[in-house]
Parts: sequence; structure tokens; C-alpha cells
Amino acid sequence: MRTLLITGPGGSGRSTLAAATAQAAAGTGTRTLLLGADRGDTLGAALAVPTGAAPVRVTEQLTAWRPDATESFRADLTAFQNRASSALELLGAARLDAEELTPLPGAEELALLRALRDAALSEAYDLLVVDLPPTPHALALLALPEELRRYLRRLLPAERQAARALRPVLGRLAGVPMPSEWLYDTAGRWDVELAAVEAVLADRNTSVRLVAEPGPAGADAVRAAGLALALRGLRPDVLIANRVLPESVEDTWLAGLGAQQRKTLDEWQGTYDVRHVPHLGHDPRGTDDLAALAVPGVNATGSTVEWPVTDEPAEDGGDRVLVWHIPLPGAIRDELDLVRRGDELVVTVGRFRRIVPLPSALRRCTVAGAALREGELRIRFTPDPDLWPQGR
Repeated sequence: MRTLLITGPGGSGRSTLAAATAQAAAGTGTRTLLLGADRGDTLGAALAVPTGAAPVRVTEQLTAWRPDATESFRADLTAFQNRASSALELLGAARLDAEELTPLPGAEELALLRALRDAALSEAYDLLVVDLPPTPHALALLALPEELRRYLRRLLPAERQAARALRPVLGRLAGVPMPSEWLYDTAGRWDVELAAVEAVLADRNTSVRLVAEPGPAGADAVRAAGLALALRGLRPDVLIANRVLPESVEDTWLAGLGAQQRKTLDEWQGTYDVRHVPHLGHDPRGTDDLAALAVPGVNATGSTVEWPVTDEPAEDGGDRVLVWHIPLPGAIRDELDLVRRGDELVVTVGRFRRIVPLPSALRRCTVAGAALREGELRIRFTPDPDLWPQGR
């Protein structure tokens, strides 16, 4: 199954183009699921078919679904209370009834990730088109599985879970109660679920597509999105320039806007595979309008970018070094920061940051330097003689 993740700045028309992309794919006989997370029924308005918590059949090959974050949040918190009942009773805490629970910030994102995982594992579809939130929230959403798994590994290491028989003894020695088995079981279950979502996002059959309206604001949003995606080892397969005006516009006001659009389009052409979607003169509604948008189809190009490690001669003519190549198109040297913490590397580019584990070979090395050249960060490592076998 292929997965297409679509995002863009707020107001760029990403939901409409997600609906048009899903409709076009379904029209070719592809079993397609259109998945969204907006509280308002933006997808339903574009499709002219209401969507909601239960999947709805739009056409024979197209299904649309907006997961209910409220019900998902209630089910998760109720299950947590059931598992932690003894601890809650010890603290004298009163249980919360399902009827009084309202979703906290982030519940929609978690519900969307769970639906994404379930749809991918169901094998009921050939294509999954996901209408992600606006770009800043979408980037945080894509980072969430990896970051949550890292937190779980740090707070509840697997090696501590393995020593179940020793926990009572360790608790007496330490003088504090050790975490109960249910906590480790819950953390293990979350880790499995998050790993499944992370696998879908990192799969070579998963693509990320950007939607933006050409202009100064759209250019800034695309530049930031491209850099943030690169930091996650991703690149957009296509950049859709939405609501493009015809070049023959004669009206003075529209002519100025058209010239502004063409300037931005020229800038994008050198970096992205840009596809134009025309302005219809009105908000697209229904199957005919969606078909008139003529959106690009889903191709076989994935969005995953490799970060290779190469063995190269040192610049000063000394011993050879290992170089980790991290593509970061659009990065600025003054906004780049690197910090090594044990077997992890903290990479900060502007307002974006990612903590990545070092490849196994580099964990036995020391950092010798780094340089940003032609949109690629190159980090040099020298083998630590105390950690490398003799003669290697």
C-alpha cells in the first residue's frame, strides 16, 4: 500500500487538494482511503459528502474518514484508570467518568496517528491519502512517534523491565517503591504502537506532498517546511502551487498578483518538482470541481532521504575519517548547532531540532569537525583507538 501525506500552510487549500487527489486515484480503480483530522468537515465540504467518526463510502473505490478524537481519548484514559486503579485508590483519587472527559491538546494528532496505523495494517486499501494539519502542526505530528519512543526508553528502560523478579528487592534497598508491572506493560504496548506508526512514516512507499499558494508568505512557509522535513530525513515528492492565475490576466490588480506568483514559481522550480493547479475563480465544491483541478497523480517516488556514512581521506593529509552526510537544503550556517550527547547527536537548524542516534560505527568515534556545503551538513569523525579493534 502507498501512503501520501499532504500538508501546507493554513489557508493553502491542502484539504481540497487532498480530496481531489484521493478522488482522482479512486477514479482509476485504486482502493483509496482519505483520512483527515480537522474538527470541521473540510473534506466533506470539498467532496459534497459529510464525513465523520465512521468511515463513509464516497464512491465505489473511495472511502473518507475523520477519526473521533474525543472517543479515542475517553477510551485511552478509561483504560489507564482501570490499570492504575490500585495506585489511584492508594492516593485517594476519584476516578473520572467517561462522560466528563474532554480531549486535551494533541488528542486529534494522536487519534490521526492511530487511524493511520490501523489503516496501513488493515490491507483494505491500495492508497492512503492523509490530509495532515497545517505545516507547523504536521511537522510536530511527524516527529511525535520518534520522540515519544525516545522518552519511553529513557524513563522506562527495557532492561529494568526485564528484572521483574528483582524489583521488590531493589525497592527495599532503595527505600522507595519501584514501578509496578502494569506500568512497564503499558509502556511496552505504547512502544509497539508508536513503532508501527513510525514504520509507516519511514516506509519507502510513503510520500510527503506540500501545497502552497505562490507568493511571499507561501515561499517562506515552503522554505521552512522543506528544511524541517530534511531534518527528519524526508523531502516532498511534489510541491503543488495552488490557485495559480492565468498569465493572460489584464486586470491591473490581478496582473500584479500574477507577476508575484510567477516570481515565486521561478524560485521554486530550481529546488522542487512544481506542479500548477489553476484558480477556478471560486471555492471548489463537489466532484466536478475537484476533477477540474487536475491534480498530479500519486507516483512511486518515496520521500525518504538517506544519510550515508563514507570513508574519506582527511583534509590535512592525516588518517582517514568517517563522514556523515546529512542533506539540509536551505540551512544557514549561523542557525546551525550540533551537540553530541553520548550515542546521540542533537541537530538544531533555526527553530527546528532533532535528536538522532549515531550509526553504530560512529559511536566508537570522536567528532573531528563539521561543515555545511551546498545544502549538505558533513560531520567528520575520527576512530577512537581505545574502542576500535587493532588493524581496523
